[in-house]
Amino acid sequence: MPFQSENSPIPIPPPGEDELPYDDGEPMESERHRAQMDLLIEVLQLFWHDRDDVYVSGNMAIYFSELQAKKNDFRGPDVFVVLDTTRRERKSWVVWQEDGRTPDVVIELLSDSTAAVDRGDKMRIYAKLLHVPEYYLFDPFSGALEAYALDRASRSYVPVPPEANGDVPSASLGLRLGIRKGIYRGHEIDWLRWLDAQGRVLPTGEEQARAAEEQARAAEEQARAASDEAKRLAARLAAYEEQFGPLPGNGPDER
Repeated sequence: MPFQSENSPIPIPPPGEDELPYDDGEPMESERHRAQMDLLIEVLQLFWHDRDDVYVSGNMAIYFSELQAKKNDFRGPDVFVVLDTTRRERKSWVVWQEDGRTPDVVIELLSDSTAAVDRGDKMRIYAKLLHVPEYYLFDPFSGALEAYALDRASRSYVPVPPEANGDVPSASLGLRLGIRKGIYRGHEIDWLRWLDAQGRVLPTGEEQARAAEEQARAAEEQARAASDEAKRLAARLAAYEEQFGPLPGNGPDER
């Protein structure tokens, strides 16, 4: 361990997020890869908007050792979630600055150029060095979804079988992942989506706004229909009273 001077007993602290490169150096493979990454991150951030103990990010450098930081030989995950932490802005995730906390969930978006690494070196690092409990692989173009859970005894991943409808559970988050057709950034395709325990899709900000608009429109139509019905009843009553006189109790008070 290096020290501040030859005669100093104070070690030089390892670099932190302000000193280390925070761009992992790897651009997303395609427009669809970028949109899929943003979709997964956006939805969880909205879902947990009132929580300060969860961190969700992606395409960010993760540093887990000084040697790895010096060599800069590890590319960050496309999407990751850390529980029991502090929600704040970060340039990168530096494990020794985070009280040893590592991601609880990692999602990698597969492509022809990254699939071998995602199933090889990255899978090994997530299992044996970072001990990430849940690891998911998704190909945005083929729609193939793979789920893995960490076997802590062997520090290796074992496949998690999907449910009958193809969804996979996330025990760490109490959510599910499933493929659903939808519109995001103008593209209507099959997206990997976060689902609640009942299998309902967690909405994006655009979907929330659209649902609020539809709810307001439905309430307006309901109010208009009630008003029209009241007007029809008033007209029928007026026509009846014109022909037969006021209904009992509907005329002027007699004293």
